[in-house]
Amino acid sequence: MRKNAVVVRELRVVRGGRPVIDGLDLDVPAGSVVGLMGPSGSGKTTLMRALVGVQDRVTGTVEVLGSPAGSPALRRKVGYMTQDASVYTDLTVVQNLRYFAALAGRRDAAEAVATAVDTVDLGGHQKQRVGTLSGGERSRVSLAAALVGGPELLVLDEPTVGLDPVLRRDLWAVFRRLAAEGRTLLVSSHVMDEAVQCDRLVLMRDGALVADTTPDELLADTGAPDAERAFLALIDAAGPTPGAGPAPGAGPTERTAR
Repeated sequence: MRKNAVVVRELRVVRGGRPVIDGLDLDVPAGSVVGLMGPSGSGKTTLMRALVGVQDRVTGTVEVLGSPAGSPALRRKVGYMTQDASVYTDLTVVQNLRYFAALAGRRDAAEAVATAVDTVDLGGHQKQRVGTLSGGERSRVSLAAALVGGPELLVLDEPTVGLDPVLRRDLWAVFRRLAAEGRTLLVSSHVMDEAVQCDRLVLMRDGALVADTTPDELLADTGAPDAERAFLALIDAAGPTPGAGPAPGAGPTERTAR
């Protein structure tokens, strides 16, 4: 089994003439759930886009499953769930998943669709148009679309944002099951109570790595009673990050540039 699913060295991303990530190094262990945590504008989405090969103005080394990020060989091996549900609202759940299965080149499309539907617990909604589903159900369809290709690595950008606690709990149960099957998940969030669900934590601020640790180590090293206060303690200790930061205009409302 591959030791690291993702290896990043000296990653630099420039936007608006300024570096939003500057010299970042990161390893993502295979077969684990890694939480990419940090406030809005910290560079989480930019990093994820670099990993799946859709971010421009990238320099450095970004290796995913042994190949350069964005390589055609990774098309079936990497699943990407964006912040906003990337599915077609005028199609049914099954029609969406058949389409994404075809894009991934699945010859066993019917079986792949059925497995994805079962994994995200969308049974009974297969023939329903996505536009008529609730927000939580649409998130599940988007996750199923990322799963239907049978990826080894799942890159999930704030998959639980806006969901109620029950739906968040259920999705994290799905993530744990996928990791138990041997898949690797990189899950971004700015909700620090989700940190305890992860095997490892990557904490970012202003496009820089603040910590790469485990939930237990984070609490032990800071002496904080919970993950949120531990993260704040690390932020306060780190101080301003020179040379990196969101581009002009970036912030909590610029969802595609976080």
